[in-house]
This record gives sequence, C-alpha cells and structure tokens, in this order.
Amino acid sequence: MDLVHRAAFGDRIRELRHAAGLSQEELAEASGLHRTYISSLERGQRNVGLDNIHVLAGALGVTASTLLEDA
Repeated sequence: MDLVHRAAFGDRIRELRHAAGLSQEELAEASGLHRTYISSLERGQRNVGLDNIHVLAGALGVTASTLLEDA
C-alpha cells in the first residue's frame, strides 16, 4: 500500500514541476534538496518527510496541501 502512495506523490511532484517549467535539477536547486532525491521521490522510491513536503511546496510555489491533492 505504501508504494502506491509514494508513486502517487511522485507523480504529483512531477506534474507540478512540469507545470512550473522546472527540471529536476532546477527544483533541486530551488529547494536545497539533491537532484537524486527529487528523482527518487518522483519514482516513488522514497518516503518523503513533512519538512521536505514544505520545502518542495515552497520551491514549487504551492501549498503543502496542494502537493497531497490526488496523491
């Protein structure tokens, strides 16, 4: 079950990143997270923590709750 949620969250990150016109590297720079971490999130391989949800939301210019919509 967890893998399904991680994959859905990763899809949501990718969707919002594309909508913002950002590459994984650009999102990594904007968020202060490593590019490989962004990549592993988008592939559903990592379980993201609350702090990083807020960091990613800020870098994407959305709220944390927006990241969790449809995820």
